Amino acid sequence: MKIVISEDKNKLGKNATQKGAEFIRNAIEKEGQANLIVATGVSQFEMLSELVKEDIDWTKVTGFHLDEYIGLPNTHKASFRKYLKERFVDLVPIKKFYYVNGNAENPLEECNRLDEIISGMQIHVAFVGIGENAHLAFNDPPADFDREEAYFVANLDKACRKQQLREGWFPSLEDVPKQAISMSVKQVLKSEVIIASVPDRRKAIAVRNTIESEIAPDVPATALKLHNQTWLYLDKASASLLNESHETIF
Repeated sequence: MKIVISEDKNKLGKNATQKGAEFIRNAIEKEGQANLIVATGVSQFEMLSELVKEDIDWTKVTGFHLDEYIGLPNTHKASFRKYLKERFVDLVPIKKFYYVNGNAENPLEECNRLDEIISGMQIHVAFVGIGENAHLAFNDPPADFDREEAYFVANLDKACRKQQLREGWFPSLEDVPKQAISMSVKQVLKSEVIIASVPDRRKAIAVRNTIESEIAPDVPATALKLHNQTWLYLDKASASLLNESHETIF
């Protein structure tokens, strides 16, 4: 895992985007196309705002949605479909983007639909975040690192749901959905390159646990250390609890 600490979250967004865009362009040059995974949430604001400005031939790019709440309409302000449509998909001439339909009549069938699509594709770059409880996508602790399915129905723990409330997406904890369709840890790790953008002081404990803990399901994001091309982008606030001995790139 390569750790990059930036002065603030705006610089973090630029640094993460530049590295991810480099790999996207390389994939297009070598293979004529690139396949991406894109995360959502407050932590991805700065990265996505920079990504849409990059000089990339988006007509050769296919994207996948990382996760979505079950039962939340795509008109709700917390809908990740709405988030991605407004902040990414509608802003670039992307070839194809596969949304997770959280309103599907049968969520398991929606998981199977997405499994069939992504199973035939090599993902070149995965843009992800880390939750306050160190979740990766909606793989809350203890996460199943051995789950073979690309997508599954996740039960969201209270810490995860409280984070969504604190971020201002919902008026009360009761309004936060209790289930979501999420990409599995194993599927995320199949990506050639993983770019994790994790700003803000509220993520500092999760960042410290991710970096300093043994790889274990109780800290799901530690799975990123199993991948030899993970780039973890932090700002000074999210890196504030790290041991100074950690090798970093500024």
